[in-house]
Amino acid sequence: MAAAAATAVDGDERVMAAAQQILMSLGTSDETMKKDMLFILKSLGTSSSSADDRFSSISTSSDPPPAPSDADLRLDAAANLILRWDSSPGSLPWDDSPDEASAYLSAVDDVISAVEDGFGGDRAESLLQQAMQRLEDELRHLLVRNTVPLDIDRLYGSIRRLSLSFAASTADDISTVDDFESSSIDDGRSTLDHRVSGSDDFSAVDLMLPGSVDDLQAIADRMIRAGYGMECLQAYASVRRGVIDESLQVLGVDRLSIEEVQRIEWRSLDERMKKWVRAVKVSVRVLLAGERRLCDLVFADADSEACFAETAKGCVIQLLNFGEAVSVGRRSSEKLFRILDMYDALNDVLGDLQGLFLGETGDFLLEEAEKILEGLGDAARGTFAEFESAVKNETSRKPIQGGEIHPLSRYVMNYVKLLVDYSDSLNQLLEDQRLDGDNSGDGDGDGDENAQCTPLGRRLLSLISYLETNLDEKSKLYEDAAMGYIFLMNNVLYIVKKVKDSDLRTVLGDHWVRTRRGQVRQYATAYLRASWTKVLSYLKDEGIGSGGSSSSVSKVALKERFKSFNAGFEEVYRIQTAWKVPDEQLREELRISISEKVIPAYRSFLGRFGSHLEGGRHAGKYIKYTPDDLENHLSDLFEGSPGLMNHPRRKLSS
Repeated sequence: MAAAAATAVDGDERVMAAAQQILMSLGTSDETMKKDMLFILKSLGTSSSSADDRFSSISTSSDPPPAPSDADLRLDAAANLILRWDSSPGSLPWDDSPDEASAYLSAVDDVISAVEDGFGGDRAESLLQQAMQRLEDELRHLLVRNTVPLDIDRLYGSIRRLSLSFAASTADDISTVDDFESSSIDDGRSTLDHRVSGSDDFSAVDLMLPGSVDDLQAIADRMIRAGYGMECLQAYASVRRGVIDESLQVLGVDRLSIEEVQRIEWRSLDERMKKWVRAVKVSVRVLLAGERRLCDLVFADADSEACFAETAKGCVIQLLNFGEAVSVGRRSSEKLFRILDMYDALNDVLGDLQGLFLGETGDFLLEEAEKILEGLGDAARGTFAEFESAVKNETSRKPIQGGEIHPLSRYVMNYVKLLVDYSDSLNQLLEDQRLDGDNSGDGDGDGDENAQCTPLGRRLLSLISYLETNLDEKSKLYEDAAMGYIFLMNNVLYIVKKVKDSDLRTVLGDHWVRTRRGQVRQYATAYLRASWTKVLSYLKDEGIGSGGSSSSVSKVALKERFKSFNAGFEEVYRIQTAWKVPDEQLREELRISISEKVIPAYRSFLGRFGSHLEGGRHAGKYIKYTPDDLENHLSDLFEGSPGLMNHPRRKLSS
């Protein structure tokens, strides 16, 4: 009995020892758990021998499991956090609870480390894939939520102010262009407004809200480290490309094919070309420069270059496609200034493009840009040459009423005046390109100066020479030669004033101005001869008699002379009051020249022969005007409205 009890006690002790060993392996010292474990073990068998056998079997069939390592514990914790967020419909609270976002990133770091160390097997790989998908989504969310819209008003403010200022100062000149209706010159009815200009000193803009860049960088770093750099780059580029596309639309640049561009009506195309010029500068120097900075902040060097190329090259290609469409489009004179604006804008940003894009992408885009630039240059040269030809060959046959300034003169000179604003570009484009036979000037002393001036200067001399030749032909359309000379005076003086009062004077020179002023004086002399020679011939002594006595003067011939002079003067007055000399100084100089010829001759004739009629019947019928009357009537000439001779202001008594 005692032996049996001893054996039982000994068995219990062994059971207790085994339970304690198990509990130690489980890492616990709880007494209650020990008693529970002892009860379980005792229930396995009542005999100590069977219990011993069972424990012996257990102890020999399996060693106790090892305690979990720190790596196991970190991977378990990371898995719990990643799986919890993987099942969450929302995004990480980057702004509201940055600690939670940071904890998630730390969990991702643990998984990446486990995979890098070859720890965790398929479980770690699966967790990594889930985490990368989450981070890709988070990257997209952050990019969308934190994008700063493009502030067009701020970017265009200086441009708009300058454009409005110019428009106000040149409105009178520009409005005259529409007077010229020759389809060979202006079938587009262009307004020829000023070049698209403005400050190019665009300040840097933030493309993303402050603080978000750090979060983007944190995501990119982990995705690249985990081997998901391509997925990260594609996600980033897809969102930012969309932003750039929207910005281009805001800037007025739509995605159009060459055929679509060529079908656009001119006024609409003109607006698109103006917007393109501004968009090129803003896109390259603001948008793409900002995108480059953003890529450099978010990505490491190699990945930054690839990401920027993938994000931005589409924008450049879209801009270049429009430039190509314009360069191969139908040429017409009104397009020249817009083409030159586009040429200048693209030429200005070539250096910026070269600095933004590197490697093969940079080489490709720069080569394409240079091709488009060359195409725009060819289009500008061709359009300029066609304009010259159109001016030279313009054949409208309708005389301008009143001998006024021809719309062709207004159109060409306003056109030429604006061309000077593009002197640098045109001198470059027209270098080594001369017109046929353009070797000696226009035959009036301009040859030496022509040979010495700039390429643009030579072409402008030739162009204005074509205009002058055309005007000379148009002056012959007037049946009255005197009116033809008034027409030439008006037009040549208009040309001279346009040159003298603008930068054209620097291009063409003072000698050119003096030569044309001399032409105006020659036309004035020719006008006086054509218009007043016949009237003045009635005031000569021949055929009337001489000596001043009544017996030697034929009163019949004298009456006829006064009558013919009055009729001739009144006819000139009636006709030439309808003629128009717009320039006030020229108008007054012509009146003075006429007075200096007519009034002294009339006064002298009246003094010599007036007394022979004053005492006779109806003397006032023949001597209708005093010298002062005539001078007053001459002040009505060239006002552009037909005048009626009033009753003589002073009649001689019969």
